Amino acid sequence: MNTALTWRKSSYSGDQNGECVEVAAARAGSNPTAIHVRDSKDTTRPALTTTPTAWTAFLTLPRDTQRTR
Repeated sequence: MNTALTWRKSSYSGDQNGECVEVAAARAGSNPTAIHVRDSKDTTRPALTTTPTAWTAFLTLPRDTQRTR
């Protein structure tokens, strides 16, 4: 499954130690159907899979938390 996905790493991730995650979106046409997250150090292990809605909520949580402080 993971071989057909295009994996992306954050631009904030450095090359040192390889300690970061990679993200890929499974798509049906232009719409994402699932978001996959994996450890960049061991790409053979299963990826964590979530919905696009849950992934968006996860990404906006830090921003929303800052607003409520």
